[in-house]
Amino acid sequence: MGRVLMHHVVSVDGFIADSNDDVGPLHDWYFSGDTPLVDGLESDLRFRVSRASAAYVRPMWESIGVIVMGRHLFDLVNGWKGHPPAGDHVVVVSHRPKPEGWYPEAPYHFVSDVTAAIETAQKLAGDRTISVNAGDVGSQILAAGLIDEVAMDVVPVVFGSGKRYFGRIDGQLLLEDPDVVIQGARVLHLKYPVRR
Repeated sequence: MGRVLMHHVVSVDGFIADSNDDVGPLHDWYFSGDTPLVDGLESDLRFRVSRASAAYVRPMWESIGVIVMGRHLFDLVNGWKGHPPAGDHVVVVSHRPKPEGWYPEAPYHFVSDVTAAIETAQKLAGDRTISVNAGDVGSQILAAGLIDEVAMDVVPVVFGSGKRYFGRIDGQLLLEDPDVVIQGARVLHLKYPVRR
């Protein structure tokens, strides 16, 4: 089975968006470097990061087999119009079914709880990584003991309030010391194994 990684871009005070779901400058680092993030897109002006960020993000994106997300994010991004940004499948945690007629060929699977989400993702991912979006659903999966690593792309901005990276966690969960610390341009990439 592949590892389960909770991941998101986050402000230094722990927010993945403001209260209106606006990410502000959190993703600016994806567009401010000189290295294309995706091979073959040298002429594409999108996703150009620092060399250090590219060396970190490329293999992480390539390792992803399945993305797990909540319905709120799915609705915000319209499920990326049926095309996962990484991996081959998306598992959406929702009490509502896939919207009727929404990209019927899309490799999206709707489940009603976080345990079913990880079980479904593990079957689909095989040995590849399962990437769980941070926020409320990510924190539920973390609290259930189903996350192996926490990855944060920390951007030097303070939001003050908004949507928390760790959603609503009750009590404390311990992480190990970071085993990845990479300084990019306007971003710090961190990875923490979850203490068992």
